[in-house]
Amino acid sequence: MKTGIELITEEREEQLNKHNRSKEHDSEHEEGQLKLAAIFALEPFEDMKGINLYGWDEFTEKVSVKNEVDRLKIAGALIAAEIDRINTK
Repeated sequence: MKTGIELITEEREEQLNKHNRSKEHDSEHEEGQLKLAAIFALEPFEDMKGINLYGWDEFTEKVSVKNEVDRLKIAGALIAAEIDRINTK
């Protein structure tokens, strides 16, 4: 069985390769979008008022049906992306 860090690393690699994310793409999210997505992945919520992010509807639809471990992997990878974004300013 893989460790948590291994699963998060795989998820981040999937975000970068399969979903065409990049450090440049992440750097465009300076208003807390990556953190918000991580929070949503941890605990999907219904009230999306005021959320106007490109691809948000697709993200929330896909994440809300994931199991707990998958949501934790996604959240961990998004947090790693946010840390990288902050560190490369």
